Amino acid sequence: MAEKALITRAAGALPAIVAEAPEHTRVRFLEFFAAAIRNPNTRRAYAHAVGEFLAWCAQAGVTSITAVQPLHVAAWIEVQTRTLSAPTVKQHLAAIRHLFDWLVVGQVVPHNPAASVRGPSYTARKGKTPVLDAAEARQLLDSIDVTTPIGLRDRALIGLMVFSFARVGAALAMRVEDVYVQHRRLWVRLREKGGKQHEMPCHHTLEAYLHAYLDGTGIGAEGKGPLFRTIQRGTGRLSTTSLPQANAYAMVTRRALAARLDTKIGNHTFRATGITAYLRNGGTLENAAAMANHASTSTTQLYDRRRGDITLDEVERIRV
Repeated sequence: MAEKALITRAAGALPAIVAEAPEHTRVRFLEFFAAAIRNPNTRRAYAHAVGEFLAWCAQAGVTSITAVQPLHVAAWIEVQTRTLSAPTVKQHLAAIRHLFDWLVVGQVVPHNPAASVRGPSYTARKGKTPVLDAAEARQLLDSIDVTTPIGLRDRALIGLMVFSFARVGAALAMRVEDVYVQHRRLWVRLREKGGKQHEMPCHHTLEAYLHAYLDGTGIGAEGKGPLFRTIQRGTGRLSTTSLPQANAYAMVTRRALAARLDTKIGNHTFRATGITAYLRNGGTLENAAAMANHASTSTTQLYDRRRGDITLDEVERIRV
């Protein structure tokens, strides 16, 4: 019973047409989120999309999950496109397709009603993540007061994302032992999406930030402990609890405001900032892809903002 409760919390409350289904259907539905999806962020996103779709189906008069037809999926996608971006709608459709593929294999439904439904067209040549230029990134890092443990932590975390192209999820999952010496240089070990382990030597600036953080907070000997931690309330000292991603986002927002940056940034900004800075300074796209642990350079190109630079002088050439 405890295992089922855990799975239910992972997938959220059961939709009505699933809660009223036979036990085999309910269990298979829950197993989709527990067994088929390992990434917690994907699990949350898929659970949200599936919940919205099945709630819409119930309002449309669908009484059973076995009664869902391609027309229902197509109508729901059409509703979604009126208020959501194309990538979000495509993600929602992917969630429905994967769920029904799982249910078909489990012999809950005879066919996948989402298999024949097409999502909205979308092609991206440049990502939407806000990017800082080198001067803004330096302004942000230099504005952090590093006389306190929280300042040392925040500078080290932002520096890690800029100089190693690390995703915030991989950075926050690091343990102290994932910062280590090899070939007389500090290295970092990152566990990226899909369970891929990625190791990189540290930029000299990042090396200084990490040494200052580990030495200044005294956590260097706690190899199995989380690298980036919350602050104990009322003490100003690091706790033994890993820093949540939402807290990291709040920190980044707060630091940007204190540094008087006008660009609205988030955790992913630093990955894009580091890649763009590397390419602007003569780095190759192939090496950037390897450093970012991208399977394809086409993904890395989404982070390359050099082609989007339009100077004020160019704009002023428009004379009417």
